[in-house]
Amino acid sequence: MQSTLACPFFRKAFGWCVPIGGLAGLIGLGGGEFRLPVLMHGLRFDAKSAVPLNLMISLVTLTFAMISRSRAVSMVAMVPYLPEVIGLACGGVISAAYGARLVSKLSNERLARLIGFLLIAIGALLLWEAAFPFQYASLMPASATVHLFAGIAIGIGIGLVSSVLGVAGGELLIPTLIFIFGADIRTAGSASILISLAIVLMGLWRYWRSNAIPQGRGVQRITLAMSAGSILGATLGGLAVGYAPVSFLKVFLGCVLVAAAAKTIVSHR
Repeated sequence: MQSTLACPFFRKAFGWCVPIGGLAGLIGLGGGEFRLPVLMHGLRFDAKSAVPLNLMISLVTLTFAMISRSRAVSMVAMVPYLPEVIGLACGGVISAAYGARLVSKLSNERLARLIGFLLIAIGALLLWEAAFPFQYASLMPASATVHLFAGIAIGIGIGLVSSVLGVAGGELLIPTLIFIFGADIRTAGSASILISLAIVLMGLWRYWRSNAIPQGRGVQRITLAMSAGSILGATLGGLAVGYAPVSFLKVFLGCVLVAAAAKTIVSHR
């Protein structure tokens, strides 16, 4: 145990994941968008190993973020949005299975470049949200059936991004729930975590079936460190819902994400 704690990679993995997990608990993200550059650049995992590892840690982060948020945000608030939540989860689960197969067919270089471009897009979305916050509005007719099928269609795209990056997809789910379905930010954050849990579980199952999840003692140590840091951060972030400057965090993390993504693209040319 002492040798594990003394490992510099263990300490680095833990230290990075505390603030990343805090973001997850605070605004409903799994944190995978920010963890992926750490896995690839800070801890030197190749892209094909980093993606399933990221999903594993996302699962831990989401679970504890949901537990901590349930004390600050009532789950009853999600009841009016059940059709879209179910639709988004179903669509995401369907495409997450395909995304895992797509990753297995790409070379490390092509996967890394794809990851870089997707991360830039998500970072830009974070910056856009901070500058122009989404207003609560519903673009859909007041029909549970329409909401269900719209959720399935949108969820298919989100699930694909989730499984390719190894992320929970919250940065795409939250704006969808607010702008298209009219949920408030806190309800959207909690619903996003619930939907993401289903998508991440499917992605992990597909990677496990194809023997794509890295093994070994070193991998176990890194996973333990990042999971522990994520649990601590997610718990603190969930308890801080409603108090932290979310817009400032989005600007800062959006800039970090775009810079890390650009480095990923340049280093794999």
